[in-house]
Amino acid sequence: MNDISRRSSAEEIAARVSQALEDAGVPATLSGGGAVSIYSHNEYQSFDLDFITNARNEAIAKALDGLGYQRVQGARAFEHPETDYYIEFPPGPLAFGETVVRDGDVPVLQTAFGPLRVITPTHSVMDRLAAYVHWNDRQAMDQAVMVARRQQIDWKALKDWAGRESVDTSLIDKVQRLSDRA
Repeated sequence: MNDISRRSSAEEIAARVSQALEDAGVPATLSGGGAVSIYSHNEYQSFDLDFITNARNEAIAKALDGLGYQRVQGARAFEHPETDYYIEFPPGPLAFGETVVRDGDVPVLQTAFGPLRVITPTHSVMDRLAAYVHWNDRQAMDQAVMVARRQQIDWKALKDWAGRESVDTSLIDKVQRLSDRA
């Protein structure tokens, strides 16, 4: 049943997509700006929901057909006529820099709209800091702070990750300091 409409939130759409994929046996994890939107309670609003998966386009399309999503020609992306939320499927593995996360290490968040396979808040901060470092994306630093301000973060895991990835650990300290001010 297609319950997606203009009023559907990012969390609702992400949960419905996640469940449709799970039901079809397609492992996929919400990452990127979509995870930031959910963990920041929409302080940051992304209309691009990235689900990391190695599944074939045909399997993804079949899983999403019942939700009304149609594949964008020549892309691993899907659009819906009733919403501006765009669903993309970057290929795996799910990684933050060179740090790969196994499917079994991804939690399922219970939402009001059903279960959602999504990176952890700590992984979300890693993801945003990786974007900040590798692409000099200043907005990504702000997004890391937004997530850290509202979610419990494993600061030790972040520092360990930074050490493995040759990321200046002062960035972790900065995110922690800025998130504590709220």
